[in-house]
Amino acid sequence: MGGDRKVEARRDDDLLNQAQDLLRAAKAAGADAAEVGMGVGTSISIQRRLGKIEETERAESREIGLRVFIGKCSASVSASAIDPASFARLAEQAVAMARVVPEDIYSEIPEAPPPMDARILDLDDPVEPSTETLIARAAAAEDAAMAVPGITNSEGASASWSRSYSLHATSLGFAGMYPRSYHGVSATAIAGSGTGMQRDYDSSSAGHGEDLEDPAALGRSAAERALARLNPSRPKTAKLPILFHPRVAGSFLGHLSSAINGASIARGTSFLKDSLGKQVFASGINIIDDPLRIRGRRSRPFDREGQPGQRRAFIEDGVLTSWILDTRSANQLGLKTTGNAGGTSNFYLEAGTLTPEALMADITEGLFITEMIGMGVNGITGDYSRGAAGFMIRNGVLAEPVAEFTIAGNLRDMLLNLTQANDLVFKRGTDAPTLRIDGMTLAGA
Repeated sequence: MGGDRKVEARRDDDLLNQAQDLLRAAKAAGADAAEVGMGVGTSISIQRRLGKIEETERAESREIGLRVFIGKCSASVSASAIDPASFARLAEQAVAMARVVPEDIYSEIPEAPPPMDARILDLDDPVEPSTETLIARAAAAEDAAMAVPGITNSEGASASWSRSYSLHATSLGFAGMYPRSYHGVSATAIAGSGTGMQRDYDSSSAGHGEDLEDPAALGRSAAERALARLNPSRPKTAKLPILFHPRVAGSFLGHLSSAINGASIARGTSFLKDSLGKQVFASGINIIDDPLRIRGRRSRPFDREGQPGQRRAFIEDGVLTSWILDTRSANQLGLKTTGNAGGTSNFYLEAGTLTPEALMADITEGLFITEMIGMGVNGITGDYSRGAAGFMIRNGVLAEPVAEFTIAGNLRDMLLNLTQANDLVFKRGTDAPTLRIDGMTLAGA
């Protein structure tokens, strides 16, 4: 073990040359076209509980995937090792599979321009933290949590780091590769005792170590959240306005991205399948996907098909402007890819103008949700029902903790009745500020 060290940049030529070798092997095996994806990475993780290191792990990963086309027939193979000696066999296996599968008239390898210089996005922290640094981060988080009066136990704290390279190359001439680093720290605290125990957590992740939130502050936050949840009651069934904390508000963006995914639209399995160009949210709501955000958690210079990154408003002033498309789903719908092969990147709901306090100021009785349980969402009908925990809102301020209840509604109505606060923080890659939705049903006592 030693101090933090600067990581030497990998020679991009090595992996790019290997990708070209595999593409040539695919052509030699009889493929009309082919594409290669590679991922190479190193990671370190530390788990600490009650002052003791429970786990230290360092892992290396090397993965490769090959997709080949014979006419409109395609097949994919993958391997967990990048071994040039196996490229011919891998290519022959993929081509043999492609010869026996049905045609897919919508699949193809798209043309793509040369990739942008990924260094512009600043995704790579060249400093690898030492084991001691990671242990110190976990220790600071857990010790700060345990120092808060009323905290009786700890589920531990963790710290981690990773650095990876993603590569995509095609027989049409595209070849791109970029590095990404990751730093993370989290803590989980327990308050109370016996059947009255409550737990909560806080965490931070960033591409660069200097952008991490203070571990000690995260520990204290986890402790304060756990203490605030002690002695919850079960609220009575009612219909009332509900606010969602940012750490759960982002889940609505997940439901939206599933509902407007081109594959779901092409299958007709989305409650928003007829909503393109229509009002889906209230006026003033903008939802953005921005793969070019500097130091963004999910920024990327190109998607999994080599298509260039582009900032796009999928919801503009409440109106649905586009489906989320890769090449295949775009072909099915007679449209063009939005550069979202592999899903969304930095997907967020823009902040509003009201503080969370102002957003709840007029609520005589309502809910503030900090945790949701289960995945009771029907993507076809939009019906929504999930377990939850949080706090009552009484006369415009947070009141007693509540738990063991369900909230329900229909996503189509919920999205139209959504109002956002001004507290957006880019923390997870899919982010939203505090959200308010009126008229939802609370099923409790």
